Amino acid sequence: MKVYASLDPRLPLSRVPRVAGQLEELGFDGIHIPETIHDSFAVALLAAEHTTRITLRTAITLAFVRSPTLVAYNAWDLAKFSGGRFELGLGTQIRQNIEGRFGMPWTEPVARMGEYLTVLRELFDAFASGSSIHYEGDSYRLTRLQPYFNPGPDDTTTAPPIFLGAVNAGMCRLAGQLADGVITHSTNSDAGYLKNVLRPALRAGAEERSRTPPGIIAAVPIATGGDAAAVQRERERMRRLLAFLYSTPSYQPALSRLGLPELFERLRALAQAQRWDQLDDVMTDDILNTLLICGDYRTLPDLVRERYEGLVEGIVMPAPSDDPADTRLEFAIESLHEC
Repeated sequence: MKVYASLDPRLPLSRVPRVAGQLEELGFDGIHIPETIHDSFAVALLAAEHTTRITLRTAITLAFVRSPTLVAYNAWDLAKFSGGRFELGLGTQIRQNIEGRFGMPWTEPVARMGEYLTVLRELFDAFASGSSIHYEGDSYRLTRLQPYFNPGPDDTTTAPPIFLGAVNAGMCRLAGQLADGVITHSTNSDAGYLKNVLRPALRAGAEERSRTPPGIIAAVPIATGGDAAAVQRERERMRRLLAFLYSTPSYQPALSRLGLPELFERLRALAQAQRWDQLDDVMTDDILNTLLICGDYRTLPDLVRERYEGLVEGIVMPAPSDDPADTRLEFAIESLHEC
């Protein structure tokens, strides 16, 4: 099992080079770069400049707020600059954020994302060959790529793998058809979801294209650290984060699947009233124990193995917030590699 560290979304850009280097030294296989208050491509560029081995994957870059051509330019540059270590993780975001936070139009996401991935592949092929592009679909129309605007021909750069952030069965099926891998959301990473929703949908999509189902990278809700105090701090941070995430209607089915249907209604009512500071009061310890893997570096590998061995190709855990040179974390990563 591969182990990826998710950067703190609020990590200042000035600290990205040092933290990325520390994560590489600890033995992580890759870094997941979120997109909340920073541009994910900017963070990836900083991390690429200050590392030499580790995989750098955006998780996730928001597709529908960007032109696919601009995404293709950024991804191609990062793949070239990093020596092939960059991987492009894409997602849709929820409608409320696309329209209300970004001021962009919303359309049916599965078909639109299918076009988006197809266009990206064609753009990467055009960059490699130096040729033009002609694509006309329902959501995107690209018919001009003059040589002046084409970074190719380039036979030395390999197009980056594309990972798709997917929750609902339709998007999971699309990932099976077109993506190189799938990244689960932290609200939808439990074993039941992986077995009963994600894996069947990936297989169905892959069979339609006569291809092997892509691998699964699970963004597992984890509270861990070197000692009990560090674990407790992470547990409280995750209480706040999960309370916010589960107030979103898109993740209501996950709570019903876990036997917590009433939790969504309570969280949603507080969110609609803008009472954000009260969300974590609803997330009781018993509920948190259901949603969260909680253990120190010594016990973490067994806890992960018990739930996920054989289900995923990799897991994502938060980048350490305590001592980044903790040898116990290095041991935990080595143990997880054996899962």
